[in-house]
Amino acid sequence: MKVFRTPEARFADLPGYPFKPNYLLLDDGLRLHYVDEGSAAAPPVLMLHGEPSWSYLYRKMIPLFAQAGYRALAPDLVGFGKSDKPLEPELFSYQAHVDWLTQWILKMDLRDITLVCQDWGALLGLRIAMEQPERFARIVVANGFMPTGDRKAPAAFRLWRAFALHSPWFPVSGVIRSGCSRKPSPEVLAAYDAPFATEASKTAARRFPALVPTTPQDPATPANRRAWEALGRWQKPFLTIFGDRDKITRGAFKVLQKQVPGAQGQPHEMLEGVGHFIQEDAGEELAAKILAWMRRIR
Repeated sequence: MKVFRTPEARFADLPGYPFKPNYLLLDDGLRLHYVDEGSAAAPPVLMLHGEPSWSYLYRKMIPLFAQAGYRALAPDLVGFGKSDKPLEPELFSYQAHVDWLTQWILKMDLRDITLVCQDWGALLGLRIAMEQPERFARIVVANGFMPTGDRKAPAAFRLWRAFALHSPWFPVSGVIRSGCSRKPSPEVLAAYDAPFATEASKTAARRFPALVPTTPQDPATPANRRAWEALGRWQKPFLTIFGDRDKITRGAFKVLQKQVPGAQGQPHEMLEGVGHFIQEDAGEELAAKILAWMRRIR
């Protein structure tokens, strides 16, 4: 397996990201990085990023959860952030990402988890929560969904997938900037580029759009359908907080609220003036709303 490991020097002095690195070695030898702040004995808040971001996306939220008495955990998916980056596209699949992340959760022996997930963090987090329901206490979906391929993918998504796979250039910070309604500073955008020191190191980021199920014949469709069936039985608290300017998951919250029993009667919200990268646009506000909700449902 050919693997790229981003030099640590590229992560020096990133704005708003003072967190000590933590690493766990997976069974296949890949090293997965995660942020781990707060008491190890406290209930965990698990924050999952998506495409093409990394745990830096949660830098505004991590301290707020830790200060509130929770264990704030934000892993970098394999191929992103400070985690190892396999360079062979065929090593990446929806199932591989599920397996890597599940292995990390089991090795960490995380329980009583509050899941906070966005974008691909939701595609992975919802699958894993439904496959390991005894480990999860509550779920927050912020601009995320879990497709099965039973609905035709929008033309905009098909164009995005083709661009990611075939374009000679793939500007990670440009993708982040286009998904924000409140434009990040040049220094923050540079931090999103930091993990990707070479074009080859962007293999996972380029591959992700092609892994989204877009037809019923997709390899991930059967498992995602089973996860939706489990969501239909999920009685634990389930909250959606979306941005009103998110063009990618527009309307997905309606399906989640209708399907999930635990979503009934919850204080779902739509944040005004907030784009797809809700953590970047309104991280402190998002964390505050989640914490207020968690205090009410204890």
